[in-house]
Amino acid sequence: MRWVWIIVGALALGTGVLWTLQGLNIIKGSVMTGQFIYVIIGPIVGLVGLALLIIGLRRRPSAS
Repeated sequence: MRWVWIIVGALALGTGVLWTLQGLNIIKGSVMTGQFIYVIIGPIVGLVGLALLIIGLRRRPSAS
């Protein structure tokens, strides 16, 4: 179960960074490019992803 936290956290962190960069008009080629709302949503998603990643890394491996 630990690896699920790590994978979901890493995906959310990457998505948050991508959305932030698209909202800041740094990465082009999407309908999100230049939309300020993604400058707000991106860091929130990224922080949630970082928290999930930390939780996954700190959990002890389950004994199965």
